[in-house]
Amino acid sequence: METKTLPACPVETTLTLISDKWKVLILRDLLTGTKRFGELKKSIGGVSQKVLTAQLRQMEDSGLLTRTVYPEVPPRVEYALTELGLSLKPVLDAMQIWGERYKETAGGRTGRGTA
Repeated sequence: METKTLPACPVETTLTLISDKWKVLILRDLLTGTKRFGELKKSIGGVSQKVLTAQLRQMEDSGLLTRTVYPEVPPRVEYALTELGLSLKPVLDAMQIWGERYKETAGGRTGRGTA
């Protein structure tokens, strides 16, 4: 786990660990089980290999996922959530519910002032 000082605010701490949109999508995909790099890249879409690699490394350093390299040719690399990463499921579930409600009520609006 990273040794840098975390913010005093618990919400800010959570955002520090998962604030990037790619990290949330990685979490979403790994909640269903272990995935290979190519599976993650295809599922997430729109993310470059370089950015995805960097995000996965940061999440591994934070203790949210594990990276397993199998000694095969070509090498097989798999990613899986740790117990700590899995503990974010209620957070992602709440985000999904909120997003669904937003889309039903306010999502039809366009222009400035809407997320």
